[in-house]
Amino acid sequence: MKLYDSDWAPNPRRVRIFMAEKGIDVERVPVDLAGGIHLEEAFAKINPLRRVPVLELDDSTLISESVAICRYFEEIHPEPPLFGQGPAEKAIVEMWNRRVELNFYNSVSASFRHLHPGMAKAENPQVKEWGEANKPKAVAALRLFDAALAERDFIAGRHFSIADITMLVGFDFMRTARIRCPEDCLNVLAWYRRVSSRPSASAQ
Repeated sequence: MKLYDSDWAPNPRRVRIFMAEKGIDVERVPVDLAGGIHLEEAFAKINPLRRVPVLELDDSTLISESVAICRYFEEIHPEPPLFGQGPAEKAIVEMWNRRVELNFYNSVSASFRHLHPGMAKAENPQVKEWGEANKPKAVAALRLFDAALAERDFIAGRHFSIADITMLVGFDFMRTARIRCPEDCLNVLAWYRRVSSRPSASAQ
């Protein structure tokens, strides 16, 4: 089993944090995104979308998309459970992870991809207006999460989950996208201190 990975991109980091929480170690194959390796035809055979991460199983099955890879690891290493336990909790974790992805993570990503000069080739055309429009969307999502975190320690409830991993990676990526968390989002900032201090947050 091996993971096609990149230290630079946020989505592979989601998988690395997930693996660290589970204590999973697999062979990593670094993909030079800056050098455009992922755009070459050889990599397109691994993932036709030309993106990382991609998990290659021992039987040559290829799994892309970070959450899909995390779900595979959850199945083969169920402890600790990071997608919830029981029907209701699993649904709630899924709900909050999707809320984080759709309302926050994607907005941070869109802002970066459409405004950063280094993304001009990858995001063609760059629409600067769309990049700017996504900044307040990300901030609005932070306020939604701030209200939710007034009642609990983690995004989806009492336990650390995939939703916290998605949020943590998106929160850290705000710096690159030049988005700032409002100072009055005290619950989000307290949550960030908790989750960023976990050993998995610095997984390499």
